[in-house]
Amino acid sequence: MATGFSVSLSQIVEDLNLTKVYLADNFNDINISTIEINRPGLELTGYFEFFDNKRIQVLGNTEFSYLGRFGSEAQRMVIDSIFSFGPPAVIICRDIEPSNAILESAKLHKVSILSSNDNTSDLTAYLVQYLNRALAPRITRHGVLVEVYGEGCLLIGDSGVGKSETAIELIKRGHRLVADDAVEIRRTTATTLIGQSPANIRHFIELRGIGIINARKLFGMGAVKMQEKIDMVINLELWDNTKVYDRMGLDNEFMDILGVEVPTLTIPVKPGRNLAVIIEVAAMNNRQKKMGYNAAQDLLKSLGMDMNDMAPSPKVVIDKWE
Repeated sequence: MATGFSVSLSQIVEDLNLTKVYLADNFNDINISTIEINRPGLELTGYFEFFDNKRIQVLGNTEFSYLGRFGSEAQRMVIDSIFSFGPPAVIICRDIEPSNAILESAKLHKVSILSSNDNTSDLTAYLVQYLNRALAPRITRHGVLVEVYGEGCLLIGDSGVGKSETAIELIKRGHRLVADDAVEIRRTTATTLIGQSPANIRHFIELRGIGIINARKLFGMGAVKMQEKIDMVINLELWDNTKVYDRMGLDNEFMDILGVEVPTLTIPVKPGRNLAVIIEVAAMNNRQKKMGYNAAQDLLKSLGMDMNDMAPSPKVVIDKWE
């Protein structure tokens, strides 16, 4: 997956708790921009046609067992052939002690050597998962993200429509705030969007007439969450008497966010409507639909109407964020 983002090697070392065996002079200047990593199997045999020197190299029992077949001079030549391409770093698993050939070649070619006590399979899984998150395509959009009954609901709409006030009511009803005003959205897989708040405004909510409040300090740790998958988008808009709103729930509207189509509802706002309760019902209904139950279709079936005879509601993408 191509991205325009990068993460520093020093940050990876800190977050994955890696041991620093040897740090090259340029260690603090190295950034990783690919989620791909490499176990140099074919490269140890001298095949470099598709070798990508931007990938972190991982060495485990298999690689060291193969290197053990060589004498010290032949081993140095094999290692030099890999390190000469200048990979960003080499991680040695299971706390295996690096040989003198590896350390000398690392110093010669300025390749940082790191170590982990994890086995190779676990480390590669952790590292790929970490890089998927760190390098995921992302955007920041105005809105409020709340977790309601386990569903991540992204509330959008014009400024002043009542998004933050609705979030406060949902918090009071036992749900959790993820982000207010600005939501950072990352596409971590081809079908998954994760939302969180920028660190500098995390847990803060702006309420007109009151000002800024801290939801975590005011309502407790149970009222907030660091991040949440975005399961649906709820567009709040002022009630328009000239507009026909969906009353059956058969319409299929989606919002394209970073290439992922997210189910979308438009909820009209006017005095007397309890938006918190409506959003709770929307979240539960969205979960039911994901589990294969559609109340509107069930009603039509009970009325004796054949769903196969009805024209299917077309899928409509109402907006696109990228």
